[in-house]
Amino acid sequence: MNIQNVVDISLTTSEAERYRPDPTKVLKGDPEQAVFNQYDSPCGQMNVGVWEGAVGQWTVNYTEHEYCEILQGVSVLRDGDGNAKTLRAGDRFVIPAGFRGTWEVLEACRKIYVIFEKK
Repeated sequence: MNIQNVVDISLTTSEAERYRPDPTKVLKGDPEQAVFNQYDSPCGQMNVGVWEGAVGQWTVNYTEHEYCEILQGVSVLRDGDGNAKTLRAGDRFVIPAGFRGTWEVLEACRKIYVIFEKK
């Protein structure tokens, strides 16, 4: 390995993968989303990139650990008991595998993600 193997996310471009959550998970709005995946580890357990989400709310069930850094917009993450955390530009946090609840985008949101999938 050498310096050429280091991935500079700010310089990496990727094609947008656009999608919507499964309709059975959507609670509000039409939350179209896009992922710009910029790195996949050779073992297949880690991914890094940028995610964008439109206004809406849907249920989530994390099988992976995810580090997030909100770049723009406002979202609300709620757990199964209704406890909420509002997420804004500059917020950095980890969602552990096993988290269940809802993700709601109040203002179009953009975040950096680092995902580690449990095996």
